[in-house]
Amino acid sequence: MKINRIAVLGCGAMGSIYAALLARAGYDVIGVDANAEHVEAINQHGLRVSGASGDTTVHIPAYVNAPSEHVDLIILAVKARHVPTAAAQAAELCRQSTKLLAIQNGLGSADIVAQALGAGRLMVGVAQGFGAALVEPGHAHHNDMKAIRIGMYAAADQADLDQDDVEQVAALWRDAGFDVEAVADIAAMQWGKLICNVAYSAPCAITGMTVGQLRDDARMGPVSLAAAREAYEVAMAAGIQLTFDDPEREVREFAARMPDAKPSVLLDIEAGRPSEVDVINGAVVSEAEKLGLNAPVNSTLTAIVKTLERRLPH
Repeated sequence: MKINRIAVLGCGAMGSIYAALLARAGYDVIGVDANAEHVEAINQHGLRVSGASGDTTVHIPAYVNAPSEHVDLIILAVKARHVPTAAAQAAELCRQSTKLLAIQNGLGSADIVAQALGAGRLMVGVAQGFGAALVEPGHAHHNDMKAIRIGMYAAADQADLDQDDVEQVAALWRDAGFDVEAVADIAAMQWGKLICNVAYSAPCAITGMTVGQLRDDARMGPVSLAAAREAYEVAMAAGIQLTFDDPEREVREFAARMPDAKPSVLLDIEAGRPSEVDVINGAVVSEAEKLGLNAPVNSTLTAIVKTLERRLPH
């Protein structure tokens, strides 16, 4: 089936980049986001995306709640804590042939989508190195545009999709200018990104530093590397086939591509809202426990961020 009509659920910082570039490429895109001010700005003035992809403004319909319309592809780009709500809204947009693509930080969100909407038509995406943020309502900016990797959620013998379906979705992203590949082992991609994220997410949230500042800081730089090494060791114990064998070099190169970026966990703390630390640094702790291991660095970092969150105004 040809894919043309696309819904982006979670049209925030990252979702706006997806929606704008896909619309610029000629796809029929709608955006859904809980931020009413952002939605109003998109409807009144268009959706602007600036940064590594250039400076683009597109005019797409945007909604606070998903309309009862059928689409060919649903991209769930909400943050992890909003996945259950987004999955329920996605049901309004689904028909039997609708494909699903969940792109969240950390681990575990795709499991929630699969339980709500079915594992057979679900794909998982991993977005690496964008450094995205909302500048103002209707305007997202990103510091880099490294890569997106897409794979099937379910095993091949349990999926309604096949690798050709995944490649079809990857191709439309490439049409829009993204560096995208369809991969057979999406778990390796998820862990590869997670290792980079744990190095900077919680440490930056605690210190207020950008990724470049933290990488080069004499005191916090070693903490960042320790968090990454610990995540790497858990991945190895879990049998994940990573594409690199030097986690310290990997996370330092990650920071070098976008030194001025602030991780989403820091942006959440600055905005006074709960973060995704549980599915990033906290995920390393959870996965270690499943294997009978400890992850003291990431456990400590997660606890500090959670303490900061409790002190936020409600």
